[in-house]
Formats: sequence, structure tokens, C-alpha cells
Amino acid sequence: MNGDWLLRGRDGRLSVYQLSGDAVLCRAELGAGGPWSAPRKVGGEQRLHPVLAVGQGADGYAHLASWRPTVKGEAGLVHSTHFRPHLAALDWHPIGHPNRTGDRTGTPAVAVDAQGRAHVFVPNRGGGVSMVMQKEKGGWDPWRDLKGREVRDGLAAVAGESGRVELYAAVSQGLLYWRQEKPGAQPVLQEALEAPVRQGTLRALATSPESTTVFYTDTSGGLCAWRPGGEPVTVLPAAGPGPVSAVRCDLDGHDCTLLVQRSENRRVAFAAYPTERESAGAWWTESGPELPLDALVSLTTDETGRVVAATASPSTGNLLLTRRKDEPGLALEAWRQI
Repeated sequence: MNGDWLLRGRDGRLSVYQLSGDAVLCRAELGAGGPWSAPRKVGGEQRLHPVLAVGQGADGYAHLASWRPTVKGEAGLVHSTHFRPHLAALDWHPIGHPNRTGDRTGTPAVAVDAQGRAHVFVPNRGGGVSMVMQKEKGGWDPWRDLKGREVRDGLAAVAGESGRVELYAAVSQGLLYWRQEKPGAQPVLQEALEAPVRQGTLRALATSPESTTVFYTDTSGGLCAWRPGGEPVTVLPAAGPGPVSAVRCDLDGHDCTLLVQRSENRRVAFAAYPTERESAGAWWTESGPELPLDALVSLTTDETGRVVAATASPSTGNLLLTRRKDEPGLALEAWRQI
């Protein structure tokens, strides 16, 4: 899974996306605050490889990308749009291959610009990154090679508050950063950071009108934050393996960034700090029951602005959810299975 798979739709209802064998399943609130629907297959009967990338635009629409098997030993990327969580998503639509033909080249990443156009990024066989973008009035532009060298799997794509799309990629010696100069333009490689980045730990978040922040774990186990043009900052030791999920939220009248990660103790760990003020410090607080080894975690806010966290296990299919209580601090309701 790449991206946040717990989303709030434009109608205020929450939805989750889960991999299940050769399919993607969606569950959604039947009304704000629940109850929840039974799992439904996304995108028709197309068989998929067990990989999913999710992105969401300012319009609340979810865009999903995955690989599908084509002929023996080869695969192609597909895309679906989900306009309302409680309605059926569009069928999977083929969008090609970064090298025209061949097997999977890596995990895709999706970002959606201010015009509602999905941008799908994926590593290519040349060691760089390729992108395909939706046209504003339907269809897709040709694949574009964004270059780069020794790009590792686990891209992080994000739309800034301006709506322009940005991309981060881990390489053997650090991070690469691409940004659109104007809407609809091809993202351009802007900066390369030398840093000991652990593969598969990137997560990007829009944190101000001018900036996005990428979070990653370094090889010594520190959870770091970097905004292009500056230096990376170690926020706190990583709670556990894998990327964090991150959301901006109001905590007692303060603009905060909330991080969540599965801890080494296999529980959900939360940490918060004033947005873009990493020097203020942060610390982890664990919550909930012990989780399976493959459990994923994700964050969003509901239609009232309350933080919502979810954890899902592909092996068990279990989905747990909690909300912030309506009281000062980051007190959470009891975790419940949905």
C-alpha cells in the first residue's frame, strides 16, 4: 500500500481501502460516524497484483492505481476513480507501462492536482521515475520520463496547498525531489539531498502554502523531516518499521502535525508537534491492542475536524478504528472493530 488508505469523502463519510488477494476492497460509513458497509470490490472483476496506491484530490475524489497481469511475465498499470465512498468506483482503466511493455517495475504513487487530475508515478527499468497524467477533459497524456538514478521503490507523491504536484524518491545516497513549476507541467528535478534514508519509509504532507514536508527513517533509526531548501531534522526515534502516516489537525487551537506509526511493540504509536516546528520536540504515546506483524496504520480527520486513526491487517482482514475524544489533548476513544 502506498499513500493514505483511510479517507474522508466530500460527503463527510469515511472510507477505507484494503488489498484482498487479487482485488481491492472498500468499506465506507453508511452515515457520518457509522455504521459501516460490508466490504465491496473496487473497479469490477479485473484481477490485480497485490499492490495499491491511493491519492485524493481537494474535491474529495479518491484515485487508485495498481498493476494487473497482462500476458505471461508482463503487467500493466490500471487506474480507478471513486467519487463517493458509498457508491461503486469506476472500472479499472488501463494506463500503460513506463517502459511500454514488461513486468512490474515498482510500486506506484498517486497525487491529484488542484484541477482534479491524477498523476501516477512509478519507478522505471532505467533506474529513474516515469509519470502519466490525466487530461483535464478525459483521457491520459503520454508517459513522461522524469529521469533520476538508482531510484528505490516506495515513492512519496503529494499535492501542495497550491495544488501543484511534488514527488520524493529515495536513492542510494539520499533523496530526490521533483516539483511542478505550473499546473499541468511535467515535474522537474529540483534538489538532491545526501542523507542515509531507509528504503520504504517515505511519507509526504503539505504543511504550509509554500512547503511540503517529507518524513523518512534514517539508517540509525531516527524519524526525520525535510523540507526542500533546508536541512533535514530528526524529530524523534522511529517507533517501528515502515512509513508514518501524517495529518495536519487542530489540537487545542494549535496547528499541529500528528504522526502515527506501528511500534516495535506492535501497537499504534502517536506523536504530535506544532506544524513545521520540529525543534519543539515530540514523543510517542502507544495506544490500542497488539497488532499482527503485517498491520498498517492510517490517519485522517472527520467532517468535524476530529482525528480518526485506523489499523488494518491484510492477513486477518481485521479493521480497527478510533477517534479523538471531544476534550483537551489527544485523548482517544476505545479502539473498535468495524
